[in-house]
Amino acid sequence: MLTLGLIGYGSVARGIVSAFPPDSVGWIALLREGVSPDLPANVRAVAQLDRLIDARPKAVVEAAGQAAVAAYVPALLEAGIPTVIASVGALSDPVLADRIAILRRNGGARAILPAGALGGLDYLRAIAALPDARVRYTSRKPPAAWTAELTALGLSAEHEELTLFEGTPEEATRAYPKNLNAAFAVALAAGADKVTVRVVADPKAAGNTHEIEAESAAGTASFRFTNAPSPDNPKTSALMALSLVAALGELLDTEGVR
Repeated sequence: MLTLGLIGYGSVARGIVSAFPPDSVGWIALLREGVSPDLPANVRAVAQLDRLIDARPKAVVEAAGQAAVAAYVPALLEAGIPTVIASVGALSDPVLADRIAILRRNGGARAILPAGALGGLDYLRAIAALPDARVRYTSRKPPAAWTAELTALGLSAEHEELTLFEGTPEEATRAYPKNLNAAFAVALAAGADKVTVRVVADPKAAGNTHEIEAESAAGTASFRFTNAPSPDNPKTSALMALSLVAALGELLDTEGVR
């Protein structure tokens, strides 16, 4: 049986596990002390990183938030364990980004940054070298996805759309560490200095919508992705788990373990 690892076991991790035949994959899930979700028979929980590393999974998927990337991913890469990073917004910390880049170059273990809820990143990478390239990323979600934020601000978006934030990718990931990994995926592709991020609560939004508008000497482009929300978490697109499954599958095929 193939052994794979998880960091966290929320809605995204459950979607990943359900995509693999339970009789062919055994999972080791690193969870915080005291956390005890209902786990399928083929998922075993551990509370210490050393226990996960000792199990020698063929790969690990981080699905627990930006803090988990800083806390666990460098050690996994140092141990030679390939890792898929869902919370790419953690790389807005230049110290952490540099450390992971060095480990990727020198340690041999791969760190995979999936597209997540987006497409079109290949286009953004292509224009990144152009000095005049400018990209605007907008996260547009129904007000239900921003209930806590709207309440904290004493605002309502019941009838009209409301812009909650506009600024740089780094500012966006600090302001919304659980919700704007897609914004930093755009920044990683195009270059953070070329990207502006906007967050909109929109009562007319049909789902979790990502809009990318790009201009450069190479031309103009616009991408719009309207993703169904995760059944368990309206702030997360159901596509996120599918993207991680695809990235993990590609990693396993590249490593020759499937």
